[in-house]
Amino acid sequence: MREAKNQLICDPHTGVCSIQSDEKSYPTPILPLKADKKIKVIYFTDPICSSCWGIEPQLRKLKLTYPHLININYKMGGLLPNWNYNAGEISGPVDVAKHWDEASLHYQMPIDGDVWLEQPLNSSYPPSIAFKAAQAIDPDKAIAFLRYLREAVFLKKQNITLEKTWHQAAQKANLDELKLKALIHSGQAEKAFQEDLTLAQQLGIRGFPSLLFLNQQQQQKMIYGAQDFTVLENSIKTLVPQAKAQNYPKDLASLSAIFNSLCPKEYAVLANISLAQAQDELDQAYQQEKMHRYITKNGNWYAKK
Repeated sequence: MREAKNQLICDPHTGVCSIQSDEKSYPTPILPLKADKKIKVIYFTDPICSSCWGIEPQLRKLKLTYPHLININYKMGGLLPNWNYNAGEISGPVDVAKHWDEASLHYQMPIDGDVWLEQPLNSSYPPSIAFKAAQAIDPDKAIAFLRYLREAVFLKKQNITLEKTWHQAAQKANLDELKLKALIHSGQAEKAFQEDLTLAQQLGIRGFPSLLFLNQQQQQKMIYGAQDFTVLENSIKTLVPQAKAQNYPKDLASLSAIFNSLCPKEYAVLANISLAQAQDELDQAYQQEKMHRYITKNGNWYAKK
């Protein structure tokens, strides 16, 4: 595995979780597009990136608004190799706990930083490798797998470097657990993860989330950080000027049928309503026993029954 240094610096105001770089110069690779889509989006992320959790509402909306135009390819960036590096703004798990609580307030997405006090993670590489194994089995189910991992660490305060959390996520995502384990332990998933890290270097990726939009003419637009939906949408319109948004149902029943879980901010962004209204409607659904409600110290989240 390539050695890397990382200071796990996530700035809510820029929306970027940054990494250190060796500053080497790499040629920009040619990235082919899928023939059935007009826009390819290469999304560099990490399972424990708080800014990536912050962009979930906008990313979900993008997928529902332009499913006919975009194909999103998830790449792992390697945010936290280990804690063996020179101290920076983030020098240990205690610092991350405080940072995550601040990020929760900024993004209005529930994040419980106490996981770093109760079950601190020593690296983001193991869950990243687990994701690459899931992706090799089924790319669509892998996205659900990653969502469950993020719910586990951000909302449930679980250490997702532990293999048992991967199997729990695989069960929920309907992934073959035996295949997942085999891909992880064979080294095949680790090799795919290494390829993601190399591609990130080649493209000069310095932080997460990073989204590279490419059209069929190889024109590109790079978006860094957790940005508003309009920024993501404008990237599509820049590359495909004739792009037309697709309507999708915005009522809670329809959205909760599409997504297994919703945070109030996600529902607010998807339904184009205020956060207060989204919170009220979700609470009403819980009181009517239509949804489960889970309470964290920095906000509630909801799952369909």
